[in-house]
Amino acid sequence: MIENKNRNTEEARSIQVAEESRELDWKSKSFMASLYMGDLDMTAAYPFPAQGPADLAAGDAIVAKVRAWCLEHVDGDAIDRAQQIPAPIFKGLQDLGLFGIKIPTEYGGLGLSQSNYMRILAEVSLHCGSLVATLSAHQSIGVPQPLKLFGTPEQKKKYLPLLAQGWISAFALTEPSVGSDPANMQTHAELSEDGAHWILSGEKLWCTNGVIADLFVVMARTPDKVVRGKPRKQITAFIVEADWDGIDVVHRCSFLGIRAIENGLIRFRDVKVPVENVVLGEGQGLKLALTTLNDGRLGIPAVCARGAEVATEQCASWAKSRVQWGKAIGYHEAGSDKLARIAGAAYAMDTLSRYTAALSDHGGVDLRMEAATAKMFNTEIGWQVADTALQLRAGRGFETESSLAARGEHPMPIERGLRDSRINRIVEGTTDVMHLFLARESLDKHLELAAPLFGRASLGTKLATVAKAGAFYATWYPRLWLGGWFRSFAGFDPKLSRQLRWIDRQSRKLARKLFHQMLLQGPKLEMRQLTLNRFIDIGVELAVMALVTARLQTELKAGDRTSLDAATYWLVARRHEVERLFTELSHNADAQARTLAKALLEGAEKLADLAPRDLAPLPRERGRDLTSGRQAHRLGRHPDERAAK
Repeated sequence: MIENKNRNTEEARSIQVAEESRELDWKSKSFMASLYMGDLDMTAAYPFPAQGPADLAAGDAIVAKVRAWCLEHVDGDAIDRAQQIPAPIFKGLQDLGLFGIKIPTEYGGLGLSQSNYMRILAEVSLHCGSLVATLSAHQSIGVPQPLKLFGTPEQKKKYLPLLAQGWISAFALTEPSVGSDPANMQTHAELSEDGAHWILSGEKLWCTNGVIADLFVVMARTPDKVVRGKPRKQITAFIVEADWDGIDVVHRCSFLGIRAIENGLIRFRDVKVPVENVVLGEGQGLKLALTTLNDGRLGIPAVCARGAEVATEQCASWAKSRVQWGKAIGYHEAGSDKLARIAGAAYAMDTLSRYTAALSDHGGVDLRMEAATAKMFNTEIGWQVADTALQLRAGRGFETESSLAARGEHPMPIERGLRDSRINRIVEGTTDVMHLFLARESLDKHLELAAPLFGRASLGTKLATVAKAGAFYATWYPRLWLGGWFRSFAGFDPKLSRQLRWIDRQSRKLARKLFHQMLLQGPKLEMRQLTLNRFIDIGVELAVMALVTARLQTELKAGDRTSLDAATYWLVARRHEVERLFTELSHNADAQARTLAKALLEGAEKLADLAPRDLAPLPRERGRDLTSGRQAHRLGRHPDERAAK
């Protein structure tokens, strides 16, 4: 880790924990990482990857079943109004095997690919946001994925069959006073005197599925480990069964959207966790979480992309039907612009989602940056799509689905879709955290070369570092100016070749400017988050444009021109976005924002207490009903209903 005198003690400690938990080695060349170094490697994107015929057929079959079931049984508007998923819906999900989509068949799961998992989530999302959030939280970040990746044979044999048949899981990381800063985690676990159990205590907030979970993955501090004479914080992952003594649901949270999710504040008091329920190993919890999220984050981008596709269809129908001033609103320029933005975004989002799914299914590919990019880009653009769709529908977009139906109009769920989509920019890594993550990874090569210069290394080590870095930059930097002379992008349509040459020039410009900022600001660059955000956003825009180009060329070669207009619009429109971001690197109001914020903070009163009250646990009955695969008392009843009884 590079030492930085601009950090305070808490920042330094938090960054140290994050650095020690991140993946240090790249398993493969990363399309995104290369782009930030000025290397647009289209061999990683073209021909654009597609599902194999057998996998596609398997996906088609299960998606068709899920679609038919959802159309018959899932009323998203009713679920939203009731703020509760009915018991028969859980039973239906179990019967379809959707609690074990990616769990191997040997453990009773469907054993489907990442691509088909994402397709299933996308289909469910069209009917109910709360339902897809429940499924996603269960197997994207809940117990199944960590067990698949890191579980022992004994752990897999014990828990995966139960999860496949319908036991629900939750991921417990966030705390009332700790969000993306795990170094300050308060939940802790101590080894019992006999060494047989860990004694776990603490509180976890915003734990999706936590109110009804049968199993948790709980992140907790374990005793520090001394490394080179210094204490190193340890975060460990535990599998915890909800029926063990000392576990209480103390509050069910209510939200703007996805109102039927069972998300709550969970309290652990002296819970005895068997030592064999540690996953991956002591002190490896944060590494487990980060690795799990590489694949786990991909469900939300798929949901966003599918939602945009449906919004395109619905908005086009509406824009053709609604007539103002003598013609359909879609033919007015303002309407045309909105339709184009929605359709272009849908194609770009779907492209990025498909690409990351293919990387995941390929296996052995490092997709940490691509997964974070998909999560950030699709959720941000998805929110813009939802807002644009509502604006196009105007008053009818703001009106609820049930109100529209009651007065005889087509009940497009635009209002509910907008509310449900807002959480996507927050959950499983906020946009701000994704920016920081991508900034760190995009600078990895530079930091790897220069790290000894900013640490307590010997003079000999520093001189060797200067020599090594000098040799690298002596060839790398000139290529950023001259590299375009050797790029032809043969095999692409001439118009698309021109697009790629422009993207290539911008990627080399990005790498140069990022390098210049590193030289000018040194370690201070870490504190210029808005500047780093712009660099990251430029790279993301260029990467998505390159992927759109690769996909379009692949489709054109196959004789498919369906998406030509949408892709062409996106490529032209996003050039202006890239140019705006480059301009804002040097012309912005960042300093004025810092001055204003400082004045506001100095004049504000600090909240007296950010900690939760000592809430009494909600009553709950015990006992399992294995025919349903969920705890019998939880099937179709709310905690407040239990309390009332």
